[in-house]
Amino acid sequence: MRPAIFAVFLVFFTPAIYAADVGVVGLFPGKAVLVVDGAAPRSYSIGSTVAPGIRLVAASESGAILSNNGKQEILAIGQHAASNRSSSDNGSVTLSADGRGHFITQGQINGGTIRMLVDTGASKVALPASDAVRLGINYKKGQPGFVSTANGTVPAYSVKLDTVKIGDLVLHQVDGIVLEQGLSLTLLGMSFLNRTEMRRDGDSMSLRKRY
Repeated sequence: MRPAIFAVFLVFFTPAIYAADVGVVGLFPGKAVLVVDGAAPRSYSIGSTVAPGIRLVAASESGAILSNNGKQEILAIGQHAASNRSSSDNGSVTLSADGRGHFITQGQINGGTIRMLVDTGASKVALPASDAVRLGINYKKGQPGFVSTANGTVPAYSVKLDTVKIGDLVLHQVDGIVLEQGLSLTLLGMSFLNRTEMRRDGDSMSLRKRY
């Protein structure tokens, strides 16, 4: 497994009928500077309607909270993930690479928010022990073992994750592994990716649920 690299992100919202791309380009106490559907940046105050179904709930220098048809998500300045939804869609998401070519996005594991790095070299969804504890995963009840990392062989525990979600793409009963050392960011590995249809187009990667 490669060492994890942290980055901030920009999220694109796509409601069921109206597709609105919303990106954060500036953050201030009580205000956020947003780009909607590629238009010029505009400052929005808390409570403002950004696009149909999308409202700015909160903003500070550390992040903005948007309500998308009642569903809230925290956004930070940086690269983006585009979430697509339609009434006939089984779940899909489109990610954009950062300057180093990494695909990093915010998602959820077992209902808890977490930042993840797409890593096709990881056989499973891999979590640092600190993230597992924060998410309420009692990983020490899992199957113990060892894995090789860039920092050597470290203890690890195989677990079953109830849900893993990115955008509108949700998978259940996903194989995971928790490392007590050598990992600083959760890796979205092949136990998740193998259950999606993956397409890479330049700096974009789309994932669509297969089963």
